[in-house]
Amino acid sequence: MKIIIIGGVAGGMSAATRLRRLDEQAEITVYEKGPYVSFANCGLPFHLSGEIADRDDLIVQSATKLRQRFNLNVQPNHEVLAIHPAEKTVAVRHAGKVQIDHYDRLILAPGSRPIAPDLPGLAAAKSVFTLHTIPDLDRIMATVNEATTKRVLLVGGGFIGLEVAESLRQRGLAVTIVERAGHLLPPLDDEMAAMVQNELIRNGVHILTNQAVKSFTNDGHVAVLDDGTRLAADLTILAVGVRPASELAKAAGLKLGWHEGIVVDNHYQTSDPNIYAVGDAILVKQQLTGHATLIPLASPANRQGRQVADNVMGIAHPNRGSLGTAIVRAFGLTAAMTGLSEQQVRQDQLAYQVVHVRGQNHASYFPNGTPMTLKLIFDPQNGKIYGAQGVGAQGVDKRIDVLATAIKGGLTIDDLPELELTYAPPFGSAKDPVNMLGYAAENLAAGLSKSIQWHELPATLAAGKQLLDVRNPDELRDDGHFPDSLNLPLDQLRERLNELDPQQPYVVSCFSGQRSYIAERILRQRGFDVVNLDGAFALYREVRPQDLIKD
Repeated sequence: MKIIIIGGVAGGMSAATRLRRLDEQAEITVYEKGPYVSFANCGLPFHLSGEIADRDDLIVQSATKLRQRFNLNVQPNHEVLAIHPAEKTVAVRHAGKVQIDHYDRLILAPGSRPIAPDLPGLAAAKSVFTLHTIPDLDRIMATVNEATTKRVLLVGGGFIGLEVAESLRQRGLAVTIVERAGHLLPPLDDEMAAMVQNELIRNGVHILTNQAVKSFTNDGHVAVLDDGTRLAADLTILAVGVRPASELAKAAGLKLGWHEGIVVDNHYQTSDPNIYAVGDAILVKQQLTGHATLIPLASPANRQGRQVADNVMGIAHPNRGSLGTAIVRAFGLTAAMTGLSEQQVRQDQLAYQVVHVRGQNHASYFPNGTPMTLKLIFDPQNGKIYGAQGVGAQGVDKRIDVLATAIKGGLTIDDLPELELTYAPPFGSAKDPVNMLGYAAENLAAGLSKSIQWHELPATLAAGKQLLDVRNPDELRDDGHFPDSLNLPLDQLRERLNELDPQQPYVVSCFSGQRSYIAERILRQRGFDVVNLDGAFALYREVRPQDLIKD
């Protein structure tokens, strides 16, 4: 069998090597447009800072090594110009010459392309780049290493934008991020992204949200924003997202769908039975909703490459769908997510509730613990977990990985307290934050607790509820407090109930939500109308510090 793969890197090379392991006799050719057929896209930003010191470490496998080990006909710098499905051929250009090659099966792994907005002045901009390939990295590094490069503008505050911002700030450059959305990291919900945004600000990154670049002037050295603001920069990097590199598929008459992603069945077969596709360019099923979506991430692409090879060789290996689990580091914090965000659940009009838990990365009594905030989105009727997000200095990756596994396995909120996670003081807690998420979600689902979210607090107070803060007075003095709030420390609450009005509805808050839940249970069992502020003072302070009072 003659198999041609268009595109290397994650999906293409995973398919090629799996094919070889399954069939020693197959003729396998990989055409890669660029000079590197297997490199670490995700590592590119970390070379900018020098954290990955040797550029060559980003090259995972060379074409020569792949030929030697796997007997693959790997052809870098070969651009496929056209696919002819009827003839089962491709037209390939190399060194100015075009050749025709025949296939029995074709696998498309063209990946994605950085979005380059059609902006006035961009074509003439000599200092504006995207970061997607090693040649892109080389061009950016050449500019970064110039003595005159002092100011950097990042257009886009997603995962790549934040990694580049951290790396260039570590080099001592002045960094500004312009993000069209209302907050950085748009895939995260507002309050979780706020923690990351605050960390960037603490590390000297200038952030402009609800803004977009509308044009460039002065050969790209000045960006003009929607409101007329002019930002001077020695280097600008566009990180506004990617789109499927589906042009070849479209020209070949293959079916495309949402955002021109290539439509495939659950065995990665396109509308042509002899052509398969994987990676950033294909539409995949969002496992929780069943909707077709694009998930341009390395882990799904690698998995798809292996699976498509099985299917081509007659081993049924369906795609079960993806969650879009992702993670990013921003200086001293890690942010991660899996599944659906609250915003997505709301858009899909699903019944849901949210709970936030603040915990430690390991036992609180063990030295050098750091806090993390976890968020769970779930269906209160059946306990289905829709998604989770986490932000903290350490241990976030472990918890989101556990929650992603729980979603994949069909576990519910009732299963989370049952998870037996490793525990010793240096590594975790006897009741892990994931277990605590389950407990808190169960309380909400069972009606043992009623909560409101941070964004509901102003309207709730305006409607007549009184905020009752059960922290100790020294915490209010040191950390700040809500205006017009009533303070009764939790440990004094039972003895001072006479100071509360049984006819007055209350919102109860503490620092993280644990003490306020205890207060809520005390008050509700004594007939008070009370709800808990989910996430409490610590979460509200991250999102709306301007609403708070610091004595």
